[in-house]
Amino acid sequence: MTFSEIFKNNFLEQMSEFSLIDSMIALIAAFLLGLLIYTLYKRTFKGVMYSESFNLSLILLTLLTTFIILAVTSNVVLSLGMVGALSIVRFRTAIKDPLDLVYLFWAIGGGIVVGAGMIPLALIGSIFIALILWIKSTVSIKNQPYLIIIHSNEEKAEVKAQSILFNRSNKIRLKSKTINKQETELIYEIQLNNQDNAFINEIASINGITNIQCVSYNGDFNE
Repeated sequence: MTFSEIFKNNFLEQMSEFSLIDSMIALIAAFLLGLLIYTLYKRTFKGVMYSESFNLSLILLTLLTTFIILAVTSNVVLSLGMVGALSIVRFRTAIKDPLDLVYLFWAIGGGIVVGAGMIPLALIGSIFIALILWIKSTVSIKNQPYLIIIHSNEEKAEVKAQSILFNRSNKIRLKSKTINKQETELIYEIQLNNQDNAFINEIASINGITNIQCVSYNGDFNE
């Protein structure tokens, strides 16, 4: 048997092992999983600037990973070549939020599991991950921290403003205090009892308060 005959026989065997229906089912499942990740990321995003392109890449990444795994599992030679090709790939995009990295690994891991044919496992695992992220997002909304920046030119005004903040917040901590010849700048980190921010106007009306700002804070409140 010549090399050409061996090559043709192996090629035909590999083509016969390829299942178009199974591949379509896997790709559809990967798309639905990617759509779940896309929707959850969009609903729970708490960063400063939402990136639609990054979110869309999560769907494409899930599909691409499934596509690669389907090819690898059907051909041992191709799997070795794929490992070598992927080993030279370097990703240099900066990930600012650690949760973005979680979504990336979720998309890649989900694509691998679906491509390996374990669709029920991908479904169960994704449900657990989605529930955890959703619960975390809901808790973060209720306990949203804020930064209160107060500019004052009287010490009595500082005391009155601090008293109002203690009455209206669950937790309060002085982050910084800057004093110059004209005025004093106070930065407080607080958690509100509710979403009512009427106290901002109350503090602004105090004699000696020259300026006040309330800024949503994306970090975690530490004791």
